[in-house]
Amino acid sequence: MFQEINIRDLNQNAIKMIADRWLLITAGTEDDHNMMTGSWGALGEMWGKDIATVVIRPTRHTYGFMEKNDYFTISVLPQEINKAVHGICGSKSGRNINKTAETGLSPLFDQSVYFEQAEIVLICKKIYVGDVKPENFVDSSLDEKWYNNDYHRMYVGEIVKTLVKQ
Repeated sequence: MFQEINIRDLNQNAIKMIADRWLLITAGTEDDHNMMTGSWGALGEMWGKDIATVVIRPTRHTYGFMEKNDYFTISVLPQEINKAVHGICGSKSGRNINKTAETGLSPLFDQSVYFEQAEIVLICKKIYVGDVKPENFVDSSLDEKWYNNDYHRMYVGEIVKTLVKQ
């Protein structure tokens, strides 16, 4: 069972949550959705709104779902299933398998799909989309290290609901 809280009351280190635990980013409908592992992103405040920022490469299957839908979710999974789920969602494509079935996660729906097994869920409404561009790197070594002409699209979502597992 989940309890809704204000995101500002979430007692988590955002950098550790994103970089160390990783995120499960999901977009789509109850009947047609896909999720992927995310370890880059940000939580904060922008334009007077509490926001979550995620980045997705156009080559990823989830990209099309993010483009088509106004909402996406971020699920933070418990440590005991985290590695197994991210092993599937970070290395296999939803074009070839049903990731929900393969991971054994139980989908729930509130504007977008999230998962019953999650400890924390952020339901986000897209408010800004922008592409990472090579000419915008002030530090060109980042472009050289992380990209090979496969640049991310950045999605900024207003966090409209925060759920925590009871």
